[in-house]
Amino acid sequence: MGKRTVILGASTNPSRYAYIAADMLTEFGHEIVPVGLKKGAVFGKEIQDIRNFPLVDNVDTVTLYIGPANQQTLFDYIPRLKPKRVIFNPGTENPALEKSLEALGIETIEACTLVMLRTRQY
Repeated sequence: MGKRTVILGASTNPSRYAYIAADMLTEFGHEIVPVGLKKGAVFGKEIQDIRNFPLVDNVDTVTLYIGPANQQTLFDYIPRLKPKRVIFNPGTENPALEKSLEALGIETIEACTLVMLRTRQY
């Protein structure tokens, strides 16, 4: 099995990058755990409500699709997921959050999940 990946900011809208990432991660054999505000499912996985801060075990990667203006609650939530790394996709970069996670030993990467998958860097 691939890397269990929490998609923060998951969406059922096929034009959103979070949806495309869910598709591509699934295609590449990674288990996805979609978390967001929208109700519904993506690729057979129900989107968990981010307002409930769902806990997920054995998280390898968190891929972020929530802009900095809406990231305040993530300072506490992401560390509780205990990911090995967090990918800050374009438009989600947040130096304060990145520094906070790195201080806890969590790797942070400013990159595009889609490009990482396509270039086999995931």
